[in-house]
Amino acid sequence: MNQMENARRPIQVLSPRLANQIAAGEVVERPASVLKELVENCLDAGADQIDIELEAGGVKLLRVRDNGCGIDPEDLPLALARHATSKILTLDDLEGVASLGFRGEALASISSVSRLELITSTDDSGKGWRVVAEGRDMQPQVTPAPHPQGTSLIVRDLFFNTPARRKFLRTERTEFSHLEEVFRRLALSRPDVGFSLKHQGKLVHQLPAVTADQDAAAAQDASMQRIARLLGREFMDQSLVVDSEASGIRLHGWVGLPVYARAQADRQYFFVNGRVVRDKLVAHAIRQAYQDVLFGGRHPVFVLHLEVDPQVVDVNVHPTKHEVRFRDGRWVHDFIFSALHKRLSGALIGSEKQPVTPATYPQASQPSAGVAPPQVQEQGALSWSMPSSLSSTSPSASDNAGGFSGAAATAFGAGNGRPSAQGNGETLAFYQRLAADSAPPSASEVPPLGYALGQLQGIYILAQNSHGLVVVDMHAAHERITYERLKKDWLQRPLVAQPLLVPEPLSVDESMAEVAAEQAELLADLGVQLDVIGPQEVVIRSMPVLLQGANANAMVFSLLQELKRFGTASSIENSIHEVLATIACHGSVRAGRQLTLPEMNALLRDMEVTERSDQCNHGRPTWFQLSMQDLDKLFLRGR
Repeated sequence: MNQMENARRPIQVLSPRLANQIAAGEVVERPASVLKELVENCLDAGADQIDIELEAGGVKLLRVRDNGCGIDPEDLPLALARHATSKILTLDDLEGVASLGFRGEALASISSVSRLELITSTDDSGKGWRVVAEGRDMQPQVTPAPHPQGTSLIVRDLFFNTPARRKFLRTERTEFSHLEEVFRRLALSRPDVGFSLKHQGKLVHQLPAVTADQDAAAAQDASMQRIARLLGREFMDQSLVVDSEASGIRLHGWVGLPVYARAQADRQYFFVNGRVVRDKLVAHAIRQAYQDVLFGGRHPVFVLHLEVDPQVVDVNVHPTKHEVRFRDGRWVHDFIFSALHKRLSGALIGSEKQPVTPATYPQASQPSAGVAPPQVQEQGALSWSMPSSLSSTSPSASDNAGGFSGAAATAFGAGNGRPSAQGNGETLAFYQRLAADSAPPSASEVPPLGYALGQLQGIYILAQNSHGLVVVDMHAAHERITYERLKKDWLQRPLVAQPLLVPEPLSVDESMAEVAAEQAELLADLGVQLDVIGPQEVVIRSMPVLLQGANANAMVFSLLQELKRFGTASSIENSIHEVLATIACHGSVRAGRQLTLPEMNALLRDMEVTERSDQCNHGRPTWFQLSMQDLDKLFLRGR
């Protein structure tokens, strides 16, 4: 039939089954899509135990059983009807949806491409009802059937009547992997619900619920046990607890340490009011929080729950409900970024992964038991002396970018990278007094990174703490210290602008031109001056001095895009941070340079009070801990 003849066909109403099969194209992609819809219905029904059975990767059989409220017999004829739901009645309900499902399309769509039956009971009498949709018009057939309180949904022979769709399914193993991932997301979203999963009659997962009668510590432990079962024990060992709340919004869960980042984004779970989402605004905020601590091309891991008023989040923006829209996206973005940035900034491996402050560590006048600083000697097998001339790459007095701060500045002198006679002499005498003290206090006063023993090949500092051996990459560690100080200095003063000799025109769309006019004050604070000369054109008149020589057009275009999309100006901040990171790299102590013990200890103390000191500016780790147990295993001690 040609196009003209096809166009002259009369307009007809689609049959219910065909309409449902078309809708199934949006709702039902594979067995995993079916599982998601069915389990979400169970959760909306108030179930606290959900059992799932699969055969042949969910294609042959997919059974979901819950102990929820069940469905009244008089409502069963509508249970499999399209656009029939008990979850919303008015527009006001839609604007504040608190349930996971609300459109009333899932069961109708699933039943149109499979053999589906629903058995339910609203009490524990054992009496229930069974409903199926049969025939071209999908007329519901309701019959009595025994069933405990709750609902069972049985889906058989998925896509049996749509062979073209069935051809797109993958192998049984692949389909089961997708099913297990959906199960994992749903189980992580609701720790208060028990879950079980069987495949081919074999129990794959058995997850008990976190009950309301457990105290806070027991509940958190039970939640951690569930995450460990689903994501592995290593995830929990390498994660930080997050719990932050402000103005009616709360973020809680676990974020992985930067050293545990993965090559792909396969361990990222974010939930908004219990709903699994993949939101670009959320992803941007998390990526920004990890920006300074991730190695190139790596992805962070996290299980995070965001709790907000349902009235301020719109979940009706995508057929699969994976995306959401926040009423104040910028506030949500900034809150998520701030909470994670603060938590990652305070993390220090070796101190129970808790935020650290300078007050955590012993005062300089206190010696430590068991791990006292080694006595500094001018001669001997374990003496470490400063060479007469330092590397030519050492920082100069003019930039001071590479000078140690705090304790390290004393050991090095006046922050110029060279030890002064007075500073080095005072520190030397201090460590000699510590070593000579015969009344050491408790071992709990040993600093987390301990005291330096010496240097290896001019690259690594070896230190001893209460746990065992600490190995520090001195250049990477000092680079982080310098970089963090430069960032603080930059934030404490206005950004200096450099007028362009020849103003550069930039073509933009109307919305970006409006952003340029509305955010003129913010742009000026960043050293960027723009003039809007038309509905789709602006002129760049100045750029930050730190970005002198950068591509102004590309930078400003990216900046306006971010302001329009996220309400933040992170692109220019990122570029400035890249410049500061380069300065820090070139201004830090270089590999191959010999340090004295006081200098090494000063660097360790600075690391302990510097944010993000676990990674250098490029995301590489700055230090590792080898416990006594680790060393005993290496030398086969105790066997």
